[in-house]
Amino acid sequence: MSEESRSGAEHARLVLPELKLDDLLTELQTRLEAARSTRDRVHALLEAVVTIGGDLELATVLRRLVEAATTLVDARYGALGVVGDGGEHLIRFVTTGMSDEEIKAIGHWPRGEGILGLLIREPHSLRLADLTEHPDSAGFPPNHPPMRSFLGVPIRVRDEVFGNLYLTEKAGGGEFDEEDEVVVTALATAAGVAIENARLYEETRRRERWLEASAEISTALLSGTDPHEVIDLVARRAREIADARLSSVTLVDEAGGDAVLEAADGVGAPRLRGMRIPMERSVSGRVFAEGAPLRLADGSAAVQGAGAPPGLPVGPLLVVPLGTGTSARGAITVINPPGGAVFSEETQRLLEAFAGQAAVALELADRRRDTERLVLLEDRDRIAKDLHDTVIQRLFATAMGLMAAIKIAQRPEVATRVQRAVDDLDDTIRQIRSTIFALQAPPDEESLRSRVRVLVDAAAERLGFAPSVRLAGLLDTAVDDRIGEQLLAVVREALSNVARHARATEASVRIEVGDDLTLRVEDDGAGIPEGAAGGGLRDMRERAENLGGSLSTRARPGGGTILVWRVPLKDVGDESGEKEGGETPSDQARSSMPRM
Repeated sequence: MSEESRSGAEHARLVLPELKLDDLLTELQTRLEAARSTRDRVHALLEAVVTIGGDLELATVLRRLVEAATTLVDARYGALGVVGDGGEHLIRFVTTGMSDEEIKAIGHWPRGEGILGLLIREPHSLRLADLTEHPDSAGFPPNHPPMRSFLGVPIRVRDEVFGNLYLTEKAGGGEFDEEDEVVVTALATAAGVAIENARLYEETRRRERWLEASAEISTALLSGTDPHEVIDLVARRAREIADARLSSVTLVDEAGGDAVLEAADGVGAPRLRGMRIPMERSVSGRVFAEGAPLRLADGSAAVQGAGAPPGLPVGPLLVVPLGTGTSARGAITVINPPGGAVFSEETQRLLEAFAGQAAVALELADRRRDTERLVLLEDRDRIAKDLHDTVIQRLFATAMGLMAAIKIAQRPEVATRVQRAVDDLDDTIRQIRSTIFALQAPPDEESLRSRVRVLVDAAAERLGFAPSVRLAGLLDTAVDDRIGEQLLAVVREALSNVARHARATEASVRIEVGDDLTLRVEDDGAGIPEGAAGGGLRDMRERAENLGGSLSTRARPGGGTILVWRVPLKDVGDESGEKEGGETPSDQARSSMPRM
């Protein structure tokens, strides 16, 4: 071997170890970088787990979970679909990576078709280089951003699939690898515990709101709060219990065959209050008739078909009956907007329990008011009997004695004074009889007697003083609705004339029911000018003449005006044949005198 050959071989033996050492160092550096990357990923995973479990609000937990998953695998878009109770469709969809404008342009969130539906049916991890090439792909809706690479991982809570994590568009245009799948699966496993805790916390808080709402409604009803205010409270508390955007309480008017929306709370509530919908078209009417709740993932078609206001945003819907069986009154409805959370079976159970409690409280309040009304009527009946059997009889006897004394009185002034005392007793007896009939009449705010008093009280503000009122006779039983409405119109017009023209300081309204209905309005004002024939007087006269009656006016002694409006009545009298304000001692004395 030549010297040159030996020198080359020696050099080769020296260079070869150096090359092997470089390769070893490069491999070591690569492994160190991989270990460092794994360490960073583990730290990021641990940090994500701590972040997810640091809150008990379910919505916050789900939002943080999606954000953490997209960060861990460098995905552009991430979403979490919550599977419904039936395990077939998505009832909630939380997304990240898309702007509000993009979300609005897409419209409805997916309900679980295509690749998403495959993950619901077969809950296991799924990695795809291009999801559009998968045979189960259903394509994208209009305005949806393009997506290719895909990673889907199920989330389990107590061995049940709660939902699925969806990650798309790996950063740099690459594909999700096995390591990405392992990391997201680990995150989903840890998230299951956090989600279960958040669900338990949410359920506990919802039950607390249910108990508080039930107690508040029962207390309000039993303390005498107006039922309309309580129904408003029921609507507000139902919306809070169900965590809904809009709620309403519908009461059924079986006589009219309509469902009446008595109360509403939330977005669009003012447009719903007071609506009347035929029972056969109303969703609430159907629930009331069938006695079974109704839960829909999309209630827009059902609500719009019932005649709801146009443009009302309706998505998931839940309707439960307000009471059961014969005690049912209507229904409670809660609504979320399109794309909002679908109401769960647990929410339905809570709302049913709340509606049952509210119905019982309303029924108890009605029975309590009936009992109070019965006690009041019995007490008034007792007072009326005492007045009739004791006070009137004694006054009657006293007046009869005075009538007899008139015949034997020697001096004219004595007879005059006795006659004046008899007249006063006659007037007192008539007033007591009027009080008796008022006590015996039911305390109905819509009675004619009550409406007259309300009308006179309302006129006091314009007059500047309160007119005196005297109502004598069977005003609520002998006067029919047609004549009653005319009477109210004449009282209103007569007091309006006094307020506008008379400049009076006092006035009186007296209504007597006998064979005729007589209205007498007096004032101490300036009187009616000669030749006056204003529209008000003409209208009152026409009302009387249309009923076969008359109107007259005359000057009042001492100044002022007396207006008398009189119309005939038929079948006046109570069951015993006695008229209120009937015969007085003077009447009996006159009828017993011999006719000349």
